[in-house]
Amino acid sequence: MSARAQPAGGSWRPPTIDIAIAVLFAALTVAEALSAGDDRGPWRLGIALVGVAALAWRRRAPILVAAILVGSDLLSNPEGRFSTVLALVVASYTVGFESPSPRRYAGLALLVVPFVGAAVSREAFEFSDLAASVVFLAGPWMVGVATAVRAERSAEAIALADRLAREQDAREAEAVADERARIARELHDVVAHSLTVVTIQLQAVRRRLGDDHADEARDLSAAETVTREAMGEMRRLLGVLRGGGDGDLAPAPGLDELPRLVERLSTPHTSVHLAIEGTPRPLTPGLDLAAFRVAQEAITNATRHAHASRIDVAVRWEAGRVVLEVRDDGRGMPSEDTLGGHGLVGMRERIALYGGHLDIADASGGGVVVTAAFAREGTA
Repeated sequence: MSARAQPAGGSWRPPTIDIAIAVLFAALTVAEALSAGDDRGPWRLGIALVGVAALAWRRRAPILVAAILVGSDLLSNPEGRFSTVLALVVASYTVGFESPSPRRYAGLALLVVPFVGAAVSREAFEFSDLAASVVFLAGPWMVGVATAVRAERSAEAIALADRLAREQDAREAEAVADERARIARELHDVVAHSLTVVTIQLQAVRRRLGDDHADEARDLSAAETVTREAMGEMRRLLGVLRGGGDGDLAPAPGLDELPRLVERLSTPHTSVHLAIEGTPRPLTPGLDLAAFRVAQEAITNATRHAHASRIDVAVRWEAGRVVLEVRDDGRGMPSEDTLGGHGLVGMRERIALYGGHLDIADASGGGVVVTAAFAREGTA
């Protein structure tokens, strides 16, 4: 029995629609018998009703129902009346649709062979009766098989789409986690540098104090201890984030590194131009790093994935915020798949960390415009 034919919840109670079909065929069989004036006893009508009543379970046990109908037809329908033959047509379709591949062929033989044999044994046999058996029985069976194949392929396509969606979600989650770990590593360097500066300044001030400031010197010494302990914890955290590696101890870059970045990324095939509007203002180290990384990612995407020939980078210092705009003449809107799952994710994560806004749109005349705005709250 196929998966479609399995009883729902273990119950053999037929679906309401199949009960209605069986009742309809039973009424048709009774009406046909009465109109034909059958005078050879009610037993034939009873056998025919048993056969069509079995249609209620056609999807629960398609081959069994087909066998019952065939037996009912042989015993009660030597004239080949329409109601019983039509019931066999419904059973043939159901066998083709509901039965698994090896058994559906046996079901077809079970339906066709007795039907053909009964037709051949009649005195008024004509060759057209064989053609009728193919049309009325093999035809619906083939339609059922084709419908089942399409349903199976549709189910497989849906399952594949669901699996790909889950894999895509997993890749995006992994990309977000990787990018957040990268951001944390870079922010660690920023915080560690700041703690180092604080420790050095505390030590310098403590050493300048005389004997009449012993209490102040003691407080400064305690503050030095706290900062050194914090630096130790930060180093342990760095070891976890970097997987035990030493990492890159170079100073964290900021927007003042953009000119060198633009110069380094310019090639004979892609020209990169930088424009700065307004008066630059100092930013906190973390925000400065985030803005630089967003600009770096946008330029890299334009050169590697959009294959742009010209990239214009603009930094606008506005009242209370700094806006980065990277415009290219490349292939158009990027996708997560095109960027390997990290480009757009990285920009979004960094901008979200500082409550900024990211907009990516098609540029007039072709290409893409990436606009990132950061509020300058907490500037240095």
